[in-house]
Amino acid sequence: MQASTCKPHHLQLHNFIHCFVEHPNLTRVLESWERLFKRQPLGGEQSCMLLTGDAGTGKSYLINQFVMRHPSYQEGDVLIRPVIKCRIPSRPNVESMMVQMLSDLGQFGAESRKGQLREVGLTETLIKILKKCQTRIIIINEFQELIEFKSIEDRQRVANRLKMINEEAGIPIVLVGMPWAAEITEEPQWASRLMSRIELPYFKISSCREEYIRFLKGLSLKMGFDTPPNLAMKEISIPLFAACSGQVRILKKILNVALEIALEESAQTIDKQHLAMAVDIELSGQDENPFKIPLSKIKISEVSRYARYNPNAVSREEALIKTQFADALSLAQILRKN
Repeated sequence: MQASTCKPHHLQLHNFIHCFVEHPNLTRVLESWERLFKRQPLGGEQSCMLLTGDAGTGKSYLINQFVMRHPSYQEGDVLIRPVIKCRIPSRPNVESMMVQMLSDLGQFGAESRKGQLREVGLTETLIKILKKCQTRIIIINEFQELIEFKSIEDRQRVANRLKMINEEAGIPIVLVGMPWAAEITEEPQWASRLMSRIELPYFKISSCREEYIRFLKGLSLKMGFDTPPNLAMKEISIPLFAACSGQVRILKKILNVALEIALEESAQTIDKQHLAMAVDIELSGQDENPFKIPLSKIKISEVSRYARYNPNAVSREEALIKTQFADALSLAQILRKN
């Protein structure tokens, strides 16, 4: 959907899209990263961290929030990069990972070095530049792609190279990825190196409804209206959960679009009609829009098992097992069941 809001409304929408709402799991992650960040200049052994979670739990959202809190800045002729957010290259291996990290540091000629420097040479160059840029924490997103479909030897090479960067550069490393990224902990040199391991779950009405409602209340206050919408009321919170199945990413996308629609209409706040329209736009393939049916007839599906990786599968398609959701039930049925 193309934004057509005027400048004040554009700022209101922009602020909401990039807002951060306190939530126990999300706050715990950011506090852990801040501890690593603040301890780095003190020297000594630098602890690392593993953050796992299924798609849509808010991992990338957290990374972007942390990067915004510690932006890059110029100091003389050097660009200081306190936080480096690394992407996994399309054909992940140790060498391409080093090249990608150099590129993320602004070394755009890194690809040409690939044939000139061996693995260790690339690593030494990377460590030198990390120190020059005064980097205090490295965040590697989608880390599972570095260990998927890899032999034990390949995984050990990845673990050894990251260990070398952690020790020689004196910088903590945060590994972020899908649940099976935790397989890195099977490598002895990383099992003791990880200061903490946090898993981000989906919201569940059956077991943590209070956290879900608290999150909605926080989001409503970030929308910038004089009269914040009552997202926590059953008539909104239940169909909203039915639409997103507890996934933060989908929930936030729906609210982003609903806010944009409300601002285009110069509405004083968001209502069910705006949310119904947002669901039609964001989830056009969904069988029915939960905002268009009676509350008692809304069916809710919660996660029953998170996505996983089967290293013994005979094909790539069979190796990645999708997230599984329980049969859709009414709110009354879910509450009775639990």
